[in-house]
Amino acid sequence: MKFQTETGVLEGAPERLIVAGWTGRDRAAVDHHIEELAAIGVPAPSGVPLYYQCAPALLTQETQIQALGEETSGEAEPFLLKQDGRIWLGLASDHTDRALEAHSVAASKQICAKPVADVLWPFEAVSPHLDDLVLKSWIEEAGSWVPYQDGKLASILPLEQLMQGAPLTDGTAMLCGTLPAIGGVRPAPDFRMSLSDPVRGQSIDWSYRTATLRIIS
Repeated sequence: MKFQTETGVLEGAPERLIVAGWTGRDRAAVDHHIEELAAIGVPAPSGVPLYYQCAPALLTQETQIQALGEETSGEAEPFLLKQDGRIWLGLASDHTDRALEAHSVAASKQICAKPVADVLWPFEAVSPHLDDLVLKSWIEEAGSWVPYQDGKLASILPLEQLMQGAPLTDGTAMLCGTLPAIGGVRPAPDFRMSLSDPVRGQSIDWSYRTATLRIIS
């Protein structure tokens, strides 16, 4: 994978991928969401937050992915990468199979590719004002782009706390959780996302399309 940074191109292939889940900072809201999902058959997590283990080969910078069936969807998330002793912040989508989620959240995450934007910021450059960073996404519906997620990283557990729960060794990447979907979680073939830094006046933007593979049984 290749990333643009403020000092040049960073190349690397992560050797470990962690997908953090249940990372909302409002614990009461997280517990309520767990109860809602349990009511429709989604198993409750064994811990909060939870650090799912996924294959690093799922990370991709392709602008089109393939997914099995029509019940998968993306969600924008902060992306952390530790390489050569340094931590970087970027943007990724935890594309997930929502039908499989009812049987196993871990399996639902492992089955889908994880699109990653090609820009990284030095973590130390944004760490003093992480809560001010704005995470957004849009989906295409009926030919128009519709807001899907919109909020600050203040809604997610501090990234330093997540790194304490799952220490990043060299070659480790982590997706750090997400924001609620406006209008509810739903599939869409086209997904756009951004992470913007109002303090430094910079943003990371990425988009991708999902091609659906027909389920044969």
